[in-house]
Amino acid sequence: MIDIPKILYEICGDEAVLAPDCELIESGLLDSLALIELVSRLEDEGVTLHLTRIDRSLLKTPRSIAKLVNKTNR
Repeated sequence: MIDIPKILYEICGDEAVLAPDCELIESGLLDSLALIELVSRLEDEGVTLHLTRIDRSLLKTPRSIAKLVNKTNR
C-alpha cells in the first residue's frame, strides 16, 4: 500500500498534508511543481497517472489521491 500522506509530506514539508481531507490545491500545498514530484514518486512506486485524463477534483485531498491511486493500481 502506498502511503500518500507520507509522500505528500516529503514533497511539501507541511504536516497539514497528513490530514486525509487537507485541501491540497486550495491551500497551495500542491502546486504544479509539487504535482510533478508527486507523479514522479508514484511512478517510482509503479503507478502511472495520466494527468491530462484526470479530473482535477481527484487531486483535491490526500484521501482522494489515495482512492485514485488504489483504483489505478489494480
